[in-house]
Amino acid sequence: MPAPHGGKLIRRVDGNKNIDDIEKIKVSRDLAHDLENIAYGVFSPLEGFMCREDFESVLHHMRLANDLPWTIPIVFDFDDSIKEGDEVALVGENGTVAIMNIEEIYSYDKKEYAEKVFRTTDIAHPGVKKLTEMKEKLVGGKITLVKEGKEEFDKYYLKPYETRILFKEKGWRDIVAFQTRNVPHIGHEYVQKTALTFVDGIFINPIIGKKKKGDFKDEVILKAYDALIEHYYLKDRAVLAILKTEMRYAGPREAIFHAIVRKNFGCTHFIVGRDHAGVGNYYGPYDAHEIFNEFPDLGITPIFFKSFFYCKKCGGVVNEKICPHDKEHHVYYSGTAIRKMLMNGEMPPETMMRKEVAEIIMSYDNPFVD
Repeated sequence: MPAPHGGKLIRRVDGNKNIDDIEKIKVSRDLAHDLENIAYGVFSPLEGFMCREDFESVLHHMRLANDLPWTIPIVFDFDDSIKEGDEVALVGENGTVAIMNIEEIYSYDKKEYAEKVFRTTDIAHPGVKKLTEMKEKLVGGKITLVKEGKEEFDKYYLKPYETRILFKEKGWRDIVAFQTRNVPHIGHEYVQKTALTFVDGIFINPIIGKKKKGDFKDEVILKAYDALIEHYYLKDRAVLAILKTEMRYAGPREAIFHAIVRKNFGCTHFIVGRDHAGVGNYYGPYDAHEIFNEFPDLGITPIFFKSFFYCKKCGGVVNEKICPHDKEHHVYYSGTAIRKMLMNGEMPPETMMRKEVAEIIMSYDNPFVD
């Protein structure tokens, strides 16, 4: 099992701290998730929201100021009366409470942020759109979690120190992580089980948090995976747990970020698919593969999957390295096509999606984010 990113699993939690006499600031659900992810070491080695030096280093070099790989700014935007040296309580709409020591308040260039992180300034990109709505100043400083929030899917919530104990109890040394924001189709199952063949266990880790319109709802994703694991996985080879964070749709940069997070959970390998964390046509289909060449010191091994499809002549799911047949025999896995079938009340063929999974999705009047 790899050491956490930076060598130490961060834990910044103190339930005995009193917030009665300090200023309280309400924060969004996404920022509350960031607070818990910092406090429990999901974002190790971060101990708080980034100050300017780390922020600018991540923006320009995809590394923290100490040269450790890191690709996504973790920041708190705020415009109000707080000043450097203040201590404030951040209160999330989900009940999360954390104390933050204001170390630095600084300006930033939103256009530069967008170009570096998202490779575009197009407001149609959901990450860019959110960036345009952020406040004009960033606030950096360490945080301490006082109270954990309560949410609908907490029964699926495991912290890095818990997954590391669980993996050891299961006797897993090599663990592959699978990142998803979708319900599983047969192609996903093929990728997961191909990777699982070479390791001890798989950590299926769906993102639960803000997503774009048309993505599947959190509840639908989790119930679909419950059905898949119940019927088609060995019970001692798969763990399902959520990652509470927003999708940033930052493509290659987000692929590295997702890998680092899973390393902190204790995973040794990370599955990277086609257009990982992409949206629209902002990134090339395999840009998220190529970026890993820039991080030989990442400390987690990527497993790359390119094209996979159902071959009528082979009689199963295959990939470009093992199937000798022409494209006329191939059925490709299109999320758009599967969505269209489901929206029209059509059961996808079993070559595309397990019946048990499809039935879960079709039991919802609207399984998609509005």
